[in-house]
Amino acid sequence: MIVPGSSSQQLAAALADETSRPLATATYDRFPDGERLAAVPSFEGPRATVVATTDSDAAWVELLQLQDAVREAGAEHVTTVVPYMGYARQDASFREGQPISARAMARAISTGCDRVVLVTPHEPAVADFYTVPVETVDAASVLASPLGSLTDPLFLAPDAGAVDIAVQVRDAYGDGETDHFEKHRDRETGAVEVSPSDAAVDGRDVVVVDDIVATGSTMGEAVEVLRRRGAARVVAACVHPVLVGNATTRLRAAGVDRIVGTDTVERGCSVVTAAPAVADALQAEPIAGDG
Repeated sequence: MIVPGSSSQQLAAALADETSRPLATATYDRFPDGERLAAVPSFEGPRATVVATTDSDAAWVELLQLQDAVREAGAEHVTTVVPYMGYARQDASFREGQPISARAMARAISTGCDRVVLVTPHEPAVADFYTVPVETVDAASVLASPLGSLTDPLFLAPDAGAVDIAVQVRDAYGDGETDHFEKHRDRETGAVEVSPSDAAVDGRDVVVVDDIVATGSTMGEAVEVLRRRGAARVVAACVHPVLVGNATTRLRAAGVDRIVGTDTVERGCSVVTAAPAVADALQAEPIAGDG
């Protein structure tokens, strides 16, 4: 059965459709003292697929509880799908006494499942922190389908290291060029200027592609540059639309015409599902039977 966390109900339902597996109805409660209780009273079967994005500390607690709940209900094999892994950017200890938070979270998940599926992790190396088998799937290409008709499109990555994401979306779209932003810091003032490295943008539709948009500050600065340079339309496309605080407003104020995201983090802009990419991983599971 597919077992959804409260932050992944849309994706879990889409995944159930993609795989023809039953969808469990989970419950999410809180006690007066603030403690949470995620349960799966409808669960049955030997295998469970828990689908739970971890975009908050509460979501982490739910995930661990759901894993334990299906085990308690008799699941012999548990696969955990982490559509968006929070704390993944804390993948190193930068100062003495600091934790490697991504490792701590990965180890916690590993205690309650037999296999993990990660969707487009910010740092692919976090897969090594798990103590169970991990499969990483990339959902960037699904961002192409909702883009519609673009004029002389340019797909821009936030930096040179993320060009692959822009290339995936461009290839799925079937037309356009790719480029990336460069950051230049003024030695005297410390101000940072962001600009596309080479390609002209005047009169073109530009898709700024990233794996995560959190506060929108960096992308907002880039969009303002694109608008000053004459871009016709600017679309912000991201796999994980975390969009905390006023990020959506900030992007729109900077000149973004539209924000497009997947349902790995369920927001108003989650107009395309990552379910097909995840379903491929689940269908390839080496153990037969319903999950």
